[in-house]
Amino acid sequence: MQLFYNPDISENDNQVIFQKDESRHIVKVLRKTEGDELSITNGTGMLFKAQIIQADIKQCIASISSFESQPAPPYYLHMIVAPTKMNDRYEWFLEKAMEIGVHEITPVICDHSERKTVKLERYQRVLLSAMKQSLHMHFPKLNDPVSFSELMQTEMPGMRLIAHCEDDEKKPYLQNKLKANSTINILIGPEGDFSPNEIKTAMKENWQQISLGESRLRTETAAIAACHTVALINQNS
Repeated sequence: MQLFYNPDISENDNQVIFQKDESRHIVKVLRKTEGDELSITNGTGMLFKAQIIQADIKQCIASISSFESQPAPPYYLHMIVAPTKMNDRYEWFLEKAMEIGVHEITPVICDHSERKTVKLERYQRVLLSAMKQSLHMHFPKLNDPVSFSELMQTEMPGMRLIAHCEDDEKKPYLQNKLKANSTINILIGPEGDFSPNEIKTAMKENWQQISLGESRLRTETAAIAACHTVALINQNS
């Protein structure tokens, strides 16, 4: 199945009109024509089947023939990850997190962050491409970047876990802290780790320390390891 995306359709619609970029991709790149069937999601768990009735590279139109709803996963994963110095490494994290399963992403700017600006529009495109490739029907929420201090003042439900490299005490492994079918917030720092003051602040705000293993991981690797661990715990529940 090849998956297409249109955020504007709902179960009340009888046809879908694609934007120019998606229309061009369908008609010119994939060479779809009138009568061909498309599988479309709106990113909220709905899967639509539709037949092309107008194969135009500027405005492709399809008639919806059926739809079904994919239930939301029983858990909710919010990854809060500092931007990496090399932007392509963060995009790699976004792509793989989307493939594995993530529901919300927040870039966080820390004391040791070398990159303090992000391109959310570019990140959205990376997530969208990965969603279609991996056949997910739920598009994750991508938040604006926040500073570490702003994050500490933000109310959020569920477990709040922070992974850092300080060796001041033995930290439990992530898999031993997780509970299936729950809401989890995982905080991953930049190259150079969190500052001692940030770790101390997080502890005061009741974030729980975790370990992702014995190796020292890059930011994007740590984030993917966390995503995969959460997915496995919930897969086996």
